[in-house]
Amino acid sequence: MDFLRPADWAEALAAKAARPRAMPIQGGTDVMVAVNFGAARPDALLDLNGYRELRRIERSAGRVRIGAGVPYATIVRESTRATPALAQAARTVGSPQIRNRGTVGGNLGAASPAGDCHPALLAARATIEVESAARGPRDIAVDDFYVGVKRNALEPDELIRAVRLDAAAGPQYFAKVGTRNAMVIAVCSFALALYPETRTAGTGIGSAGPTPLRAHAAERYLAEALPWDAPAPLPDATLREFGALVAAAARPIDDVRGSADYRTHALAVLARRTLGWAWNDIVTARRAA
Repeated sequence: MDFLRPADWAEALAAKAARPRAMPIQGGTDVMVAVNFGAARPDALLDLNGYRELRRIERSAGRVRIGAGVPYATIVRESTRATPALAQAARTVGSPQIRNRGTVGGNLGAASPAGDCHPALLAARATIEVESAARGPRDIAVDDFYVGVKRNALEPDELIRAVRLDAAAGPQYFAKVGTRNAMVIAVCSFALALYPETRTAGTGIGSAGPTPLRAHAAERYLAEALPWDAPAPLPDATLREFGALVAAAARPIDDVRGSADYRTHALAVLARRTLGWAWNDIVTARRAA
């Protein structure tokens, strides 16, 4: 196995074009575990760590751009207000050592259905910036990024450069079920973002399907069912219907972490809780105003 360490981003793109089967390392917290346990044996490892341009969080005109090399700990520290659901998800990833090393770019590259960042990115309607030496940069909507179990929409010569998303225009929440709150792979997870100005909602489901998923019917339900004009506490029936629609969108399986039935039940609970938290924020803000 070769270890490739290009001097800069341009050299990294050239190396990926020359060695399409080289596996990128952007943090390495997933890749090196797979290599050490014999689950992966790539032709080469392509080290993308250390590029300053990939380790920046930029804000402009209500948009947030997070470089592929930004560690989870930096997102928690610097982007909680702008991207709250993503920061909440980042806070639950592994141990402090993993959060200081692991990155959103690495999470996207691995494309695991259980990745903690994916539901938050789906709910926030993120865009993934990718680039190749031959064709230059292009954008991939997060809805189109996940194409199968641990498979993404990258071409063989492309690398992930950054993630872009709007700064939060309303409440956002992330929650997951596991044997503990952190240092654990999610049994299932869920993210919700509310957009009061457009009276819409975004959702993201993790670890309950072959890919991270959106709950489209649940989003349409909230657009019609929430009292956007006169925010007031929600009846239990609204919370339960939303939970049922989220659970119906999942495609879980039985595995060592939990059964399909348990995941379905847990997602309904997570959906009810996150909606309750998010809507309470809107009601509280309206009363304060």
